[in-house]
Amino acid sequence: MKKSFSRISESSLNEVVSALIDVGKDYNVWTFEGNLGAGKTTLIKALAKSLNIEDEVSSPTFNYVNDYDGRIYHFDCYRIKNVEEALGFGFEEYIDSGKSCWIEWPDVIKPLLLDKYLEIIIEHNPDATRNYTVSII
Repeated sequence: MKKSFSRISESSLNEVVSALIDVGKDYNVWTFEGNLGAGKTTLIKALAKSLNIEDEVSSPTFNYVNDYDGRIYHFDCYRIKNVEEALGFGFEEYIDSGKSCWIEWPDVIKPLLLDKYLEIIIEHNPDATRNYTVSII
């Protein structure tokens, strides 16, 4: 299944968030892809806010994973060089925990994602709008 949305204003970001929560409710693992500055962390902050996450949401660039309210693990795999490195910090235990796992820059760890997951691709357009493509993989 593939769905696409476009965002023009911050108010419609809420619509994208609502649609993602609806489409992704049966999937613990969500991946977020896009170039630097595409809006991956911004989208994750909006998702967390809509789920009443009280912890501060920020990209876990230097520690690989943040835990929000004991409900969501947020990964940034940008600096991970290979699957072995991900296994070294316990990636499989997080994925197998049954908790929601939101993963930025998932390319290197995709071989570890055996179950179905929600893939979100964000494209930042020259006119400052964003396109979201959502697929179930």
